[in-house]
Amino acid sequence: MGLFDRLRGEKSPRVAFLGIDGVPFSLLTNHEDAFPNLTAMAEAGSAGEIDSIVPPESSACWPALTTGVNPGETGVYGFQDREIGSYDTYVPMGRDVQATRIWDRVTEAGRNATVLNVPVTFPPQRNVQRMVSGFLSPGVDKAAYPDELRETLESQGYIIDVNAKLGHKDDKSEFMEHANKTLDRRFEAFKHYFEADDWDLFFGVFMTTDRVNHFLFKDYERDGENKELFMDFYRQLDTYIGELRSILPDDVTLIVASDHGFTSLDYEVHFNAWLEENGWLSYEDDDHEELGDISDDTRAYSLIPGRFYINLEGREPRGTVPEDEYESVRAELKAELKSLTGPDGTPVCSRVVEKETAFRGDHDEIAPDLVAIPNGGFDLKAGFKGHDKVFSTGPRNGMHSFDDTTLLIDDPDASIVDADLLDIAPTIMDLMEIDYNRTAFDGASLV
Repeated sequence: MGLFDRLRGEKSPRVAFLGIDGVPFSLLTNHEDAFPNLTAMAEAGSAGEIDSIVPPESSACWPALTTGVNPGETGVYGFQDREIGSYDTYVPMGRDVQATRIWDRVTEAGRNATVLNVPVTFPPQRNVQRMVSGFLSPGVDKAAYPDELRETLESQGYIIDVNAKLGHKDDKSEFMEHANKTLDRRFEAFKHYFEADDWDLFFGVFMTTDRVNHFLFKDYERDGENKELFMDFYRQLDTYIGELRSILPDDVTLIVASDHGFTSLDYEVHFNAWLEENGWLSYEDDDHEELGDISDDTRAYSLIPGRFYINLEGREPRGTVPEDEYESVRAELKAELKSLTGPDGTPVCSRVVEKETAFRGDHDEIAPDLVAIPNGGFDLKAGFKGHDKVFSTGPRNGMHSFDDTTLLIDDPDASIVDADLLDIAPTIMDLMEIDYNRTAFDGASLV
């Protein structure tokens, strides 16, 4: 439905969704004066802190947010997943998401959807109005459909993702210069299609926020040397969101949301090194770099972030733990994880969740047996190349958190109480007045 149709009398309500990847709600509430546009939106509508999902990792979060169902239904548990019946791993892409996306529901209802820069959507779908894939995509030439979108983005110098390698340098100025350039180009694209006003659902994501948080969040929280670079970036984001909000006509409800929160990072925790130290994991030889290199006597292994798998007979190709010992072995591993403390004596894990508590659905064959949710300061790593130490530090000083996730809805009648990521998709459906089966979502509408 385009602008001409609405002028003829079509009044179906529309939604514009702006994702701000990894932005904690506390950042906004603690600096209301610095972010007047987001503050104004919160005061005019509804705003609150929501929970993310288990695990709070972008590759799992965005499929869950955009489908309204948990990883047991989407089939995506993290940046790296394991093939069924194999030790082979893969990086999930758009076609690996096994649940129905919100824009597919909108399209099936005869409405138009513009989808820009959502992580885990490559290759771009051809059944929607237009799409440029986000995180994990190659260049715009392969990530954008149709040609009109590709040509527009290329003419604007669109950047899919900031160069995170620049963040590894001690001097963050070059990284932040590229981050701001990426933000500017994203805004230009979003503004162009806001003004085109030919969509019913606009779904776009600012991914650069997550990148900035990974390398500067501790500077922000603990008054580091790059705090003003961090705050200036977010002031510009606030300005851009305010301008985009001012463009929207009255029939559009704006939603601004993150997929997880953020906190300062003190230690990277290399869990496969910990499993090896504690007799849970070993390798066939000294030359190891992938999951398939584990030895036959391995009882457990880990994938990021904080996912633990029992090496189970009948499920893993070379499983060593008998099925009748599964519960006792898993309980043993859980107890050891809960008792693990960092160099400062602080418990590493705030909680350890069993698979049946966190996941349900038709695609839970590759679900982790346990997921550790860390306390602030401990970023959970895996890797199979080996590490000399379980606890280390790296170039990043910010990490994801399960709580402190942001949701703002430009509608005062929305109720953001005890909400989580899975409530966003059904909320969009209700705001657009599109009928759906309530059992299609794990979450519930907030309006």
